Amino acid sequence: MSTPPFQFDSGGQQRIAARLGVWIFLGTELMFFGPLFAGYYFVRFTDAAGLTLAARRTDLWLGTANTAVLMTSSLCMALAVAAAEAGNRRGAVRLLWAVVALGAIFLGIKGVEYAKDIASGFVPGNAASAGGHAGQMFRLLYYAMTGLHAVHLCIGIALVLGFAMAIRAGRHASANMARLEIVGLYWHFVDVIWLFLFPILYLPGRSAA
Repeated sequence: MSTPPFQFDSGGQQRIAARLGVWIFLGTELMFFGPLFAGYYFVRFTDAAGLTLAARRTDLWLGTANTAVLMTSSLCMALAVAAAEAGNRRGAVRLLWAVVALGAIFLGIKGVEYAKDIASGFVPGNAASAGGHAGQMFRLLYYAMTGLHAVHLCIGIALVLGFAMAIRAGRHASANMARLEIVGLYWHFVDVIWLFLFPILYLPGRSAA
């Protein structure tokens, strides 16, 4: 077992510090999404009817499918961290590859959804689409929010892929467990962001459909 860096008394202390650092980092990441959520609720409170008309144009089935995909990926990520902690390198690698595959599936579904949206005229700047000015703003926020989320997901996929390859090559020492936990926290953060996006982008007005 490798010795923890000199500024830590133990590996456990190092992991606690790493967790604290990643929570601070994730807090700063919220600053990217905060203004978008604020803009969404401003539009919703000023013209809820227009926003609802636009929101009903989103593809609920694809959005729901992607939610299930991400929730499954979060489960796989948690199991991968647990497997690595237990010394089950092969199991951890398989689960991390599953996380990568599910992330890619999410992006593929989102790509199909974007293609359908664009083909149907569900784009910012289309004055003929539903919702008036509020609808225009909703479509702009829809692409901004889901696009920013997709960027964060791509980063997460790259990180998980790197760890899967490192563990498979035997380069994942126990002292590096804190790093895998950090990657896991980041992945769960991206999934939680989607759980906030899904109801505000896909569910408004559905009960009246």
